[in-house]
Amino acid sequence: MLTAQEREEIEAEFKNYPDKKSVCIDAMRIVQRHRRWVSDEALLDISDLLGMSTTELDGIASFYNLLFRQPVGRHVIYLCDSVSCWIMGYPQIEQHLSKHLSIRPGETTPDNRFTFLPIVCLGACDHAPVMMVDEETHLDLESGKIGSILEGYK
Repeated sequence: MLTAQEREEIEAEFKNYPDKKSVCIDAMRIVQRHRRWVSDEALLDISDLLGMSTTELDGIASFYNLLFRQPVGRHVIYLCDSVSCWIMGYPQIEQHLSKHLSIRPGETTPDNRFTFLPIVCLGACDHAPVMMVDEETHLDLESGKIGSILEGYK
């Protein structure tokens, strides 16, 4: 069930779009901001509010790699695996992150603190390798910087 706050935030977006269905991505992002992911139950509630099928919403959610249909940790680490980042050291950074967190890409730490996901591009090729934690981008990564960066995310 959508909370009153989630419903209010979604309905506030209606004025920005020509019809309710156009709010679907924002609606899922709002729910995700509150819950960290979009469950089947939340998808059903959003579909009722927007007049869409859950199949339509799930198709949209599965297309966007920043919408989560499964639980994730408190903080999501996106490590750019584009060509530029590969050339500038992605394999070493990925290996270091995996060792530091004791998880592989696609997994969540046992304490639910971090989920580690590769992402196609973060758009900062001139500062490769690049990592984003939640919505904060970290440029020119070096293995030695990762521990101190992650310490800032409790």
